[in-house]
Amino acid sequence: MEFFRIKKDIPVMRHALMFNIISLITFVLAVFFLIVRGLNFSVEFTGGTLVEVHYAESAPLAEIRAALENAGYSDAPVQNFGSTQDVLIRLPLKPHNAAAADAPESASAAPDAAAPDAAARQGELVLAVLRSTAATPPELRRVEFVGPQVGKDLAENGALALLFVVVGIMVYLAFRFEWRFSVSTIIANLHDVIIILGFFAFFQWEFSLSVLAAVLAVLGYSVNESVVVFDRVRETFRKTRGLTTPQVLDHAITSTMSRTVITHGSTQAVVLSMLIFGGETLHNFALALTVGICFGIYSSVLVASPIVMWLGISREQFIKPVKAKDPTMRADGACV
Repeated sequence: MEFFRIKKDIPVMRHALMFNIISLITFVLAVFFLIVRGLNFSVEFTGGTLVEVHYAESAPLAEIRAALENAGYSDAPVQNFGSTQDVLIRLPLKPHNAAAADAPESASAAPDAAAPDAAARQGELVLAVLRSTAATPPELRRVEFVGPQVGKDLAENGALALLFVVVGIMVYLAFRFEWRFSVSTIIANLHDVIIILGFFAFFQWEFSLSVLAAVLAVLGYSVNESVVVFDRVRETFRKTRGLTTPQVLDHAITSTMSRTVITHGSTQAVVLSMLIFGGETLHNFALALTVGICFGIYSSVLVASPIVMWLGISREQFIKPVKAKDPTMRADGACV
């Protein structure tokens, strides 16, 4: 299926250096913001208290956020959990503002990092704040304490997952294609990951487990596009003679352009729908996917292809040499 077909190859490789300079600048900026500002980790990574409450009717999230902010929880994420009647409140282990500290035994009193009892007490205090502002008093369903060590373990496991995905992709591409394709694809995909993290560091969006899942999804998504382009590169090298490596890459990118538009356009439409209509629960997940897919298209086509060209890919690497016949062998295979 094609929406359109471009008859003349687009000379993408003619501007390869410019594309990679843009990528390098973006990458350096992302690393800079990661170092200077850092990521705004969620409760899953930093530790804190999870409070789940249930309302008889749809929960007024805006009123809940305003009540918690007035009580000193200005940085507590509030979102629906499972249904519009259930609300999950995350209370991170961070110092609260000075205004809330003036009120003794207020809801801003942070629990001790090693005392789940303090977390349970804080859950009761939060419930008291919500009951004082709601027409229909909510019901406390559960209070869970996430210690800093748990958050540290989650961060380490997430980093290991990212490492295993990268290694697996490199091994797969090295077996399917050639090591040059593997190296260029990993460079392009890590470029996507760092840029996503750079966006979250610059805007201080909350980095949660769902965002980590989105980053891993972007890795696999970008690899898929690179495999499609590189498969066409290999096919063109084997079937066509007389083309230079830049011409082969231009042909591969141009011939897969319609497929790229259909695939990425439909995926981006779904992700944008989640971003706009999915609510706060899916917001950061969809945000990471939106950024990742946009840069994934760019890197898979305009970053990976120039890198594989500069690594010295050529037709000879895909054509098996013809073995010379032994002059002492007859046509029936017998020796003379």
